[in-house]
Amino acid sequence: MEWIHPQTFRRIVARHRGDYKVQSFSCWDQFLCLAFAQLTYRESLRDIEVCLRSRAGGLYHLGIRGAVSRSTLAHANEHRPWQMYSDLAFGLIKRARSLYAGDGFGVELEQTVYALDATTVDLCLSVFPWARFRSTKAAIKINTLLDLRGSIPVMIHVTPGDVHEVNWLDDLLFEVGAFYIMDRGYLDFARLYRIAHAGAFFVTRAKRGQRLTRLYSHPVSGNILCDQTVRCSGFYALKDYPDKLRRIKFYDEVSVRTFVFLTNHFELPALTIAQLYSKRWQIELFFRWIKQNLRIKTFYGTSDNAVKTQIWIAVCIYVLVAIVKKKLGLDQSLYEILQILSVTPFEQVALHELLTKSHYTSDNTLSHNQLMLW
Repeated sequence: MEWIHPQTFRRIVARHRGDYKVQSFSCWDQFLCLAFAQLTYRESLRDIEVCLRSRAGGLYHLGIRGAVSRSTLAHANEHRPWQMYSDLAFGLIKRARSLYAGDGFGVELEQTVYALDATTVDLCLSVFPWARFRSTKAAIKINTLLDLRGSIPVMIHVTPGDVHEVNWLDDLLFEVGAFYIMDRGYLDFARLYRIAHAGAFFVTRAKRGQRLTRLYSHPVSGNILCDQTVRCSGFYALKDYPDKLRRIKFYDEVSVRTFVFLTNHFELPALTIAQLYSKRWQIELFFRWIKQNLRIKTFYGTSDNAVKTQIWIAVCIYVLVAIVKKKLGLDQSLYEILQILSVTPFEQVALHELLTKSHYTSDNTLSHNQLMLW
């Protein structure tokens, strides 16, 4: 937790008046309790209360000043604004992106490359009525913009399950010169034209039966079956996207499939565009990782505010672990670091010493005086 500057956290809390009329259990206490729950995989508020109260003597040194109780924590999750932890996460994300700016992601490219996608978390409709998805089902969608250098989530937006993910494009501010990789669920020509008009580039897949008019064909080789300059054919599609597009057809020998990509970048080789789209799989791996290693599938509260609070604190923990990994120059994966931290939250050991691998030499000399256990 020392990687979070106390003054920065206090400014964020003051901006959102998080500690207004709070007597004992501060926002910092709430954050530490939920961070502990994320690191140690606690199942419920009662689970958090029992575990922390069992180590009551160490809570002060951990930084928790208020008394931990299930009702107090539930009230804090229900009423204290989740935007505090969103702002905290964005500050950590900014620091992490600067640390990973020089890392590669498999494609030699100077521009920033983002992957854009959403994942759905199923919920119970009777418990989460605000998150209606279908007539008998509830869910939330976690829309994520992922920087492929370091797999750092740059932007996250939580919506009810019935809100289509393409609507999120209306709220994004696009970076000039950056690439945005997305699947064909985001194929909306009016929104794609907004990306192009902002000076950014997109790479997406064409839908089956997409009506496009070929203007020029360019030489191809290898697995590139066609590289064409095209224009939309339909009246409404042409009205939404009046400029030219580039269509690339690529044959993947591994999956034995043919993919058709659309982009507004005309300078890069066609094979590089296909490789860029293949890196979109990193965001799928990111979703799978956070669902397996963080608590975002079951929630400690049922309100919209409690759910978003838990998700944003989970993002804070993910980015904090990524910062620690880079700052300390660790060879372990994020999974290994989380596993070590999950069993040592109360250890008074320097973090670098705790996470640095030690090399032990074992004496394999057999002793005839040693009894066998089984």
